Amino acid sequence: MSAETVTIQKLGAQGDGIVNGPDGPVYVPFALPGETVAIARVKSHGTVMSIATASPDRQEPACRHFGLDGVNGTCGGCTLQHMGDTAYRAFKRQLVIDALRSKGLTPEVGELVAAHPGERRRVVFAARRTEKDMLIGFNQAESHHIVGIEECPISSAAIIARLPAIKAIGAALANSAEAFRISVLETLSGLDLAVDGIKKLSDPQRRKAVETVLATRGIARVSLNGEILVEPSKPLLDFGGVNVVPPPGGFTQATKPAEDAMAELVVAHVGKAKRIADLFAGAGTFSLRLARIGRVHAVEGEDKPLAALDHAARNTQGIKPVSVEKRDLFRRPLMTSELKVYDAVVFDPPRAGAEFQCKELARSTVKKIAAVSCNPLTLARDLALLVEGGYRITSVTPIDQFLWTAHVEVVATLEK
Repeated sequence: MSAETVTIQKLGAQGDGIVNGPDGPVYVPFALPGETVAIARVKSHGTVMSIATASPDRQEPACRHFGLDGVNGTCGGCTLQHMGDTAYRAFKRQLVIDALRSKGLTPEVGELVAAHPGERRRVVFAARRTEKDMLIGFNQAESHHIVGIEECPISSAAIIARLPAIKAIGAALANSAEAFRISVLETLSGLDLAVDGIKKLSDPQRRKAVETVLATRGIARVSLNGEILVEPSKPLLDFGGVNVVPPPGGFTQATKPAEDAMAELVVAHVGKAKRIADLFAGAGTFSLRLARIGRVHAVEGEDKPLAALDHAARNTQGIKPVSVEKRDLFRRPLMTSELKVYDAVVFDPPRAGAEFQCKELARSTVKKIAAVSCNPLTLARDLALLVEGGYRITSVTPIDQFLWTAHVEVVATLEK
């Protein structure tokens, strides 16, 4: 380890300050461009020891669990609380611009749809039983050490208000000192807790856990390793006026405002399409809204979200027919010949993107495409394929739902 004083030149894609030294770049978390900081350096990683010259973009962090050194009690959930709003939002928008430029794409990129404190309805806590207590919080960056939290400004008030109840349920389930995960989703009917990483419970432990949940207000469901343990009431999400019971631990957008912003862009672009394909459809975030416009074919690779989508569609009046298909779109994308019946296609893949599907779409005659992505780099690759196939990018909108992190969502719309 060496100590040195450096001036930060720029921010990297993960939000770390970067200094270009003789041995290559040095990454300095919690530092901003233009700042002169004393760092302790190990190879290409620098830890801020003190700040000699602070950036005008630096602000006081919103949470007491956030810190500068990344070691002493620093929660690993947020990485950019120290960055003022204007600079932070410009940074996120620039991530999208830079990703597109890397593939030779220069469309106009809209202003970031901002995230705000208290909006996160889905949070994944790290948990572990200790000798004294039940520890619930977030892992430090690059560490298995759990920082216990008592507040979390990004999370919804309903989740934070029930932290003691979540702890109690975790304590009833924990049967060793091994760490495990508790995914918490705020739904219309209460919190949905999906616990993973705990080995099989004995019957007495199971009964104790069930009793703990039933004695706790505001808990809709608790599942263990994907199986429902107890369900006092069905957890419900509202997808554009259609109630859906999500599968235990299933994917949902992390905030309702971001989901609504994405859906509004997608629905507006699809317009009056009569036949729509929704690819990587999940539990129906877009499908069930699009079904108010036209007939929807929802394609998804996992059984449980597809079953949730299908059940909701069959039990909702006032929407057009929704057909469902289980299909691994990475291995077996919809072919050009299959796509010819659709007026519009929406796709929202995992971080790996939809490369093979976009190669088929590029050869298709589909008039409108809406691409939703949580990874600007794979989105840029996919959009380049579509542009090469004759599509024109009509809008690109970055959307923030992971506040004070370097993650950014994007909705891009295309026409042919």
